[in-house]
Amino acid sequence: MINTKTIALLAVAALCLLRPMKGFAQTDDDALMMAKKNLCINPTYSYSSWDHYWEGTFKRNNLNLGTVSTQSVSLMGNYGITGKLNFLVGAPYVWTHASAGTLAGMHGVQDLSAWVKWLALSPKVGNGVVSVFLLGGTSLPLTNYLADYLPLSIGLHSKTFSGRLMVDYQLGKFFATASGTYTYRDDITVDRTAYYTTTLHQTNKVYMPNVESVNFRTGYRSNRWIIEALFSDMITLGGFDIRKNDMPFPSNKMESTMVGVHVKYVTPIKHLEVSAEGSYTVAGRNVGQSKSVDAGILYILDFSKSKTKQP
Repeated sequence: MINTKTIALLAVAALCLLRPMKGFAQTDDDALMMAKKNLCINPTYSYSSWDHYWEGTFKRNNLNLGTVSTQSVSLMGNYGITGKLNFLVGAPYVWTHASAGTLAGMHGVQDLSAWVKWLALSPKVGNGVVSVFLLGGTSLPLTNYLADYLPLSIGLHSKTFSGRLMVDYQLGKFFATASGTYTYRDDITVDRTAYYTTTLHQTNKVYMPNVESVNFRTGYRSNRWIIEALFSDMITLGGFDIRKNDMPFPSNKMESTMVGVHVKYVTPIKHLEVSAEGSYTVAGRNVGQSKSVDAGILYILDFSKSKTKQP
């Protein structure tokens, strides 16, 4: 019942510009671009918890688990190869805890993820600007952590490859962004010689269904603030439901619908930004009904020889 977050979305060009905004640092899940030869360093702390979950479509709690919480500290870097092509890389340290029962939490370095982000088009349409982004990403486990220990595992230990299409429209200081992501997940191995899903599998290899997700964001964006409402929906393309009173399994069918709010602020300190986000799972299948918050700092290092004036 680890709630797999999949993502995408946000914004890019001010109404009067046909080049990417430089007022904000950006990540793989927004539609902003880092300027050429600029590096953004982004440490983030995240916390999520749930005490109810969906066992298939049946919502319940479990007194043997109590409240399950997940914390992480992650570090991401984003480098502007050009103003239209960015490279992003990052990894989190994760630890989990259950407030009741005998299951011990886990902790450790999880997966390394990397993305290439390309601003393919940014034409002016009417009084606004439409920006189209193409992204490709991959992830791989950095440590030999145990995946077959849900809901307290720190991850699913699967290598992944993702493709994302993101479209952003900005009109003045208001914007809307939509994106869709397809993620291929490689099969994993577990520390047992046989396991049962809907049938008996006499192997330690587990087929991992791929994932589709869609995201929508809309809100206010200026050179100082981004304030936006978030919506995301994720579904695995296969899998099976958690059996009654059983532990979850890495190849379970998972669905989640989340809503949230995100705020980012450019501080008066040069090159320093701060961000915060909160989200809540409103519907799901074989996932926890999680409440999540995170906060981060973004600092930009400019390695360009000539500095471009901020618009």
